[in-house]
Amino acid sequence: MFYWLIDLSSSVPVFNVFRYITFRTGGAMVTAALFVFLFGPWIIDNLRLRQGKGQPIRTDGPQSHLVSKKGTPTMGGLMILSGLVVSTVLWANPRNPYVWVVLAVTLGFGFVGFYDDYLKVTKQTHAGFSGRTRLLIEFLIAGAACFAFVWLGREPFATSLVIPFFKDVALNFGWFFVIFGAFIVVGAGNAVNLTDGLDGLAIVPVMIASLSFGMISYLVGNAVFSDYLQINYVAGTGELAVLCGAVLGAGLGFLWFNAPPASIFMGDTGSLALGGMLGSIAVAVKHEIVLAVIGGLFVLEAVSVIVQVASFKLTGKRVFKMAPIHHHFEQLGWTEPQIVIRFWIISVMLALAGLSTLKLR
Repeated sequence: MFYWLIDLSSSVPVFNVFRYITFRTGGAMVTAALFVFLFGPWIIDNLRLRQGKGQPIRTDGPQSHLVSKKGTPTMGGLMILSGLVVSTVLWANPRNPYVWVVLAVTLGFGFVGFYDDYLKVTKQTHAGFSGRTRLLIEFLIAGAACFAFVWLGREPFATSLVIPFFKDVALNFGWFFVIFGAFIVVGAGNAVNLTDGLDGLAIVPVMIASLSFGMISYLVGNAVFSDYLQINYVAGTGELAVLCGAVLGAGLGFLWFNAPPASIFMGDTGSLALGGMLGSIAVAVKHEIVLAVIGGLFVLEAVSVIVQVASFKLTGKRVFKMAPIHHHFEQLGWTEPQIVIRFWIISVMLALAGLSTLKLR
């Protein structure tokens, strides 16, 4: 909305600042943070009133959670998504199709997560609705978004997987790339969802990844910078930095209430939405492999579950004491703050490794 003020810059020169993505990204971050800070307590009070017993705690999880986390409301993702949407609508370029496609994926995945949370709260069970149905809906949303990215891009680059560390190496998947891209988006959404198991564990790595992809989006969408760094230029994707800034601000606001002991849980409403957002941005800017590096913590959490399930079904034995892997470390005696902060440190290191690929080409 503020972007339209550029039209008045000829008579009011100060409005010229709204041309700059960096300025609007900063504005989006501050706006989202203020929104969550101001409306967060009201949202928490209403969710606590409506949910009664709060989020049901897994009986097969750490036994300490049955006491320490009992009664805490969930669906905190509504706080993040509200701040994200308001801030993005205010500060992003409304003419940019990439913003609307990524925002649609974010809200679509958020709705899936919201319905799952709703079933858990109303039925007081940690199991939501059918996993197959949920994945089908997610793939439909992600597939439509990836089709839009291919349509917006240029052939054959739009249907290619770019290999980092190399200047001109790309694998052209043709229209099969839509399926591949959808797999990336759905995988990212569910990987973040699996990570959301301790107070503050998921939101900070999401913020770190958003900051990283905000930088990547800005560079990829700038012809001069992308040429200097010898990375592929994707016109229009620079505007996604504004959305990433909004996530960073909303995440800071949410962390205020989610810090141990949490006043509210993110729930599938937030984790699925934010994971889907990161996956769709990675596909849009052609940095799918870099997402696996920057979001390596999410990959580790997802792989730990896959390995645990596969091992138990094939051999009857478990590789980890409990999955996802953050619960494994709880069983080893690590305290919750130790796990959370150490995982944050790992996220920072992985983000730096992923960003280094921008120059190592």
